Amino acid sequence: MARHDARNWPDCSKTLGLLCLIASVLSLHGTSGQRVKVEAEVASYPGQTVNLRCAFTDATGIQLTMVTWIYEPKDGERINIAVFHPNFDPNYPESPVKGRVSFSPSPPNLASPSIQITDVRMTDEGRYICEYATYPRGNEQGITMLVMLAKPENSASVVTVVADSKMAVVARCESMDGRPEAQIKWVTTANGNGTMVSKKGTDNTMTVTSEYRMIPTPQDNGKDISCVVEHRTLAKPESFPMKLAVQFAPQVQILGYDNNWYIGRTNVILTCDASANPMPTTVTWKTMSGVKPDTVEFKERELKVLKVDEAVNTTFVCEVTNRIGTRKDQITVFVRAVRRPEKGATTGTIIGIIIGVIILLAIIGTGIAMYRKHKNGHGDAPPKHKPPPPKKTNGSGSRPMNLSHASLVDEDRPLQSHYYSAHNDEPVTDLDASPDYNDDDDDDDGGDREHYHSAAPSGWDDPEDSEVLPPYMNRDANPQDHHRGPNVNRGESFMSPAMYV
Repeated sequence: MARHDARNWPDCSKTLGLLCLIASVLSLHGTSGQRVKVEAEVASYPGQTVNLRCAFTDATGIQLTMVTWIYEPKDGERINIAVFHPNFDPNYPESPVKGRVSFSPSPPNLASPSIQITDVRMTDEGRYICEYATYPRGNEQGITMLVMLAKPENSASVVTVVADSKMAVVARCESMDGRPEAQIKWVTTANGNGTMVSKKGTDNTMTVTSEYRMIPTPQDNGKDISCVVEHRTLAKPESFPMKLAVQFAPQVQILGYDNNWYIGRTNVILTCDASANPMPTTVTWKTMSGVKPDTVEFKERELKVLKVDEAVNTTFVCEVTNRIGTRKDQITVFVRAVRRPEKGATTGTIIGIIIGVIILLAIIGTGIAMYRKHKNGHGDAPPKHKPPPPKKTNGSGSRPMNLSHASLVDEDRPLQSHYYSAHNDEPVTDLDASPDYNDDDDDDDGGDREHYHSAAPSGWDDPEDSEVLPPYMNRDANPQDHHRGPNVNRGESFMSPAMYV
């Protein structure tokens, strides 16, 4: 079967190609053969004058003999309304437009035999054919559609219905005496559908009527619904917003009972809430026992209990009536001996508040810490100044202090650790002093150098007068040597920790 279809496919392709070629040739011939130029459509309102133009575009090699205008109603036979022959005067046969139709310009010519119709009527709508008699090609024609317009009168209304389980018309919309006929649409959230009926109106116009149908319920009362009319004569669609009107018996509910009526409670109120369309006419309170407690007052939709006692331990009934019917609701009251404890703030609410406060405090603390850290900058970096030498603040001056240390090094060598030891009982290092070291490494001849220590004790002002040279005066020491001080008992003196400069 597949092979058979494959063998037939080239034949089908050839047939389709031939048909397409013939269609294109015919189309080109029709396009090029259409020499009568007319307007496809002309629109007008009643009482106006319309011009129906016609012209023969190319008469080369063709002899124009005569032109005839033909009127073809939508429902009817063709009628000649105007005839022109160059050797005769224009002729206007008997027709619905006789006396109102004429060639324009007058006298006419075969090249452009246009016509005009005055005081047009709605019944003048139809096709108008401009037909040429030529030699040797025969008759050629062009067709113009005259469309008569009439602006309709639009209206819409709501139909009041009673809630039911059957379909009913809830709204109507009408577009009267329009031409052409109007289009009607519905816009609503209600669950229904619209119907549309058209009928002829006066003077060949059209009247369109649409109805919206649905199963009406109490919940549909008051819903929005709009009728939208579209017509050619309107610049934009015309909308008619409305609200559905569904009547229903009262829907009753008693409100206000909190299940905490106890002996001695005063001024408690029940409310009879009712929705209805139309509005309720009467609201009646009663008890199932038929006996009204002495402490109870009825006032329209409210039932007020002045003081709760055992007589209030009953069932109250509220009946509401409107034109559609009567409905009721009831509630049974349980009178307690003591008051029920009222619920305070829930545990969840308290926990939520506590968590919120904790989070807020954490955010504030984090912000303060970040601010301080930013303000301190490089607070953990080592100090940029040299620490002062140890200073003796008290003790006997006659007791010499032996110091051993690593000698100072040149600037191009790494600094070494310096150890200070003292024989005094309570040596104190004054870190507030700001010594001014004047290290002149370029003086290799051992010249006089002056060292000033503002915080040094007497006898240390001039290193040359001291029996023991200060640690920074030892120039011959090897920078790599490491000297430790003598052992000293903790009870006799204190050794300050190593200081790195």
